[in-house]
Order: sequence, then structure tokens, then C-alpha cells
Amino acid sequence: MAENPTLPDPRPGLIRPTRVRRDSRRGVLTFEAQRRAARRQAIYEAVSGASGAALAFFMWGHMLLVGSILTGSRGFDWVASGLEHIYVAQPTVVIISVLFFVHAALASRKIPSQLRERRRMRDLARSLARPLDAPPGAASRATPHLESSLWIWQVRTGMVVLVFGAAHLLLIGIDLFTPMFGERVGIEAASSSERVAEGLVIPYAILLLAVEFHASVGLYRLAVKWGVGSRLSRRTLLAIERVILFGFLGFGAITLVVLAGWVDPPLAFLTEGL
Repeated sequence: MAENPTLPDPRPGLIRPTRVRRDSRRGVLTFEAQRRAARRQAIYEAVSGASGAALAFFMWGHMLLVGSILTGSRGFDWVASGLEHIYVAQPTVVIISVLFFVHAALASRKIPSQLRERRRMRDLARSLARPLDAPPGAASRATPHLESSLWIWQVRTGMVVLVFGAAHLLLIGIDLFTPMFGERVGIEAASSSERVAEGLVIPYAILLLAVEFHASVGLYRLAVKWGVGSRLSRRTLLAIERVILFGFLGFGAITLVVLAGWVDPPLAFLTEGL
């Protein structure tokens, strides 16, 4: 079988020949396969971005609902049981679980799968921590390309979110559909607080850091990718991203220490009549 032909090189020594596929039925060159592949990748990218954005907004809403623990156990149980009673919580967990794994599968296309590729990404991350003209052993706070650094850390935090987030979804599913961890079927403040206090505070702290960074940077990169940056400067988008990141990190940290029982709920007086 003859090899695929190459396009002629108009500037020898400067431009590498480009291989194209031959249509075996007609014996002519075609880019149809390349167009189909590009269209398929564009669809994957759109679905990945849409599912990621949906998960980010859900996560912030979920954090606000979990933050009801700041009003005490009665406030937390009132919110949780109310959502379960009108059958909002149960289908939401199923839908979010599906979205979570769809997004993970599509986003994993960008994660280096081979050890050699991961080493190259590690070397790139190290090189971005010093000026372009600095010697290899020199360290610096300067970052020549912020976008590349954000992408590398988004990949890293995505791996963390995949592991810890899947475990969290499993626990929430067990709470919602079985009485394994509590006195009844459903999410309860007592069982949730006990679980955090007896060993899950560190994993949840890691998940909080990873998911907030991954979500805020992901929305920033989506805004740049889909043209929001043409109306808002990247500096403005980065400022918005940092406000979202540190705002929800602070709120999540307060919620976590209350769940762990380290401090009393500061807004418990709001639920005295419940």
C-alpha cells in the first residue's frame, strides 16, 4: 500500500510537509476526516465547558445550603428536610453525579496520560516560576505566562476534585437514600457534623481548596475562551475570579469549622423559633 502523499513544500527547510489522508474510493486528497474530527472536538469542548459551568454554579449554591449550619442544627435540618420533602434533593444528586462524571471524562482528554507527558508538564510549571532569561537553577516570583500557570494548576486541582468529589457524592447519596449514617433516611446535621469532626475535616478542607480554585479559574478561562474578554479586560476578569475564589473560600472555611464543632454556630439565634 502506498504511503499517504504530502503537500509540496513551497519553502524548503522552513515549513514541514503536511500529511493529509487519501480517499481510497476516489484517489483524491480530502480533509473530510480532519473536519469531522475538529467538529467532534468542538462539541466535546462545548459540552465540557457547559457541564463545568453548571457544576460550578451548583457547587456555590450547594455551599450556601450547607452554610445553613451557621444557623445551628435546627436551621440545617430545616433546609435539608424541606428540599427532601419536595423531592428536589434526590434527583439533583443523581443529575449532578451524571454531570460530574461526564465533565470529568471530557476534561480528562487534556490531562497528560503518560509519565513522560506529566514530567514535561512538571518541567513547564517549574520554568514558569522564573523569568525567561533566568538560569535553570534560579527561582523568582515572576510568572512569564499566567494563563499557562492557571491551566497547569487547574489540571492538578481537577485530579483532586475527581477523587475527593466522587467520595463526597457517594456519601451524600448514602445519606439521601439510606439510614446508614443517621437515625432516618436523609441528610442530618448531627450525622454530617459527626462525620466531619471524626476525621473528614482535612479531606473536606483539601476538597474546598481544590474545588474553589478549579471552579473560579475554570469560569475565568471559559469567559476568555468564549469572548467575554472582548467586553471585559482580562485584568477585570481576573479580579472577579479572585473575589469569587477568596469569598467562597472564606465562607467555606467558616462553614467547615462549624461543622467540625470547633466553634459554635454564629447565627443560631435566627432559628430559635423553628
